[in-house]
Amino acid sequence: MKERQTIRVCIVVASMDILGGQAIQAQRLLEGLSRESGLEAELLPINPRLPGPLRLLQRIKYVRTVVTSVAYIATLLVRLPRFDVVHVFSASYFSFVLAPAPAVLIAKLYGKPVLLNYHSGEAEDHLRRWPRTSLPIIRLSDRVVVPSDYLVSVFAKFGIKAERVLNTVDLARFRFRERRELSPVLLSNRNLERHYNVECTLRAFSIIQQRISNARLIVAGDGSERRRLRELAVTLGLKNIEFLGAVAPENMPALYDRADVFVNASDVDNQPLSIIEAFASGLPIVTTDAGGISDMVTNEETGLMVKRGDHEAIAERVIRLLSDANLAQRLASRGEEASHKYTWASVRGDWLRLYSALSRHEIALIERVESTSARI
Repeated sequence: MKERQTIRVCIVVASMDILGGQAIQAQRLLEGLSRESGLEAELLPINPRLPGPLRLLQRIKYVRTVVTSVAYIATLLVRLPRFDVVHVFSASYFSFVLAPAPAVLIAKLYGKPVLLNYHSGEAEDHLRRWPRTSLPIIRLSDRVVVPSDYLVSVFAKFGIKAERVLNTVDLARFRFRERRELSPVLLSNRNLERHYNVECTLRAFSIIQQRISNARLIVAGDGSERRRLRELAVTLGLKNIEFLGAVAPENMPALYDRADVFVNASDVDNQPLSIIEAFASGLPIVTTDAGGISDMVTNEETGLMVKRGDHEAIAERVIRLLSDANLAQRLASRGEEASHKYTWASVRGDWLRLYSALSRHEIALIERVESTSARI
């Protein structure tokens, strides 16, 4: 039998300085792994902070990209030899070239097993349009892991086997509030980027506000569409709308508690954490059917779903919820039940088995996971 040793995992991902779903998932993964014996995990940020005066260079456009990339690659070269498994979070397009690609190449240079954890709902377009910079790197990885069955099917189209491990939410942070009667307070919690189509939410709200004059819309998130969307709100004559900008994760539970309906109008998506968090908080959901959302939301059971880009249908579904308390309560209750499959307890065994299989110390950890599962 192999000697029982600690498995050392390096998680390569954006730090919380770049607020987004991957950074949040990585933090939750680190928190979960910190409670597991026989395993040590550390984060290696793709956006390291330069020391002292050099940090000023990271405030200069274009220069920031160059100096941060140099520092990142240098960190990979120095730190990766210490680890048994390299777990690389991945987005798409140019981000893939800048961050996951160097991590995969340097890890393989050192002979380290690589787990590529791909999260972007834009995967199919990325792999089709950027095949020379994406497919060879992905195929160098020892395992490809995605959060949804949707992405499993996308990768299969390109001859790549991917395994599903769901995203996780710390349900203890979110308070389920039963809403016996809904107030017309809507929440959109998506980054202000074109593929999340917050414009569609604004146009739906314009219709809702014509019918329900005291309706309110809270828009959380920031991005390249910020200015255009604010101008659109003025053009549409929207009232009672708040653009909050980026909201820190620790403040999100209180924000969900302020609202009574969650609205998502994305055109491209995978497995949005905001929907899971809305489930956990008791908000009935109206969403488009983009990407992996249809794997998360069952229409008329855990939420109401419409076709992408149909702002009139979104408005109609929201008005329906506001006028049917029984429907809203039923959807919210079943959504809360659905949220429980997105917990660390539900996915820990998947991660531990993957790390075990990739490391040289697999027997000890596999035995530990199986004995724990038997006790549960």
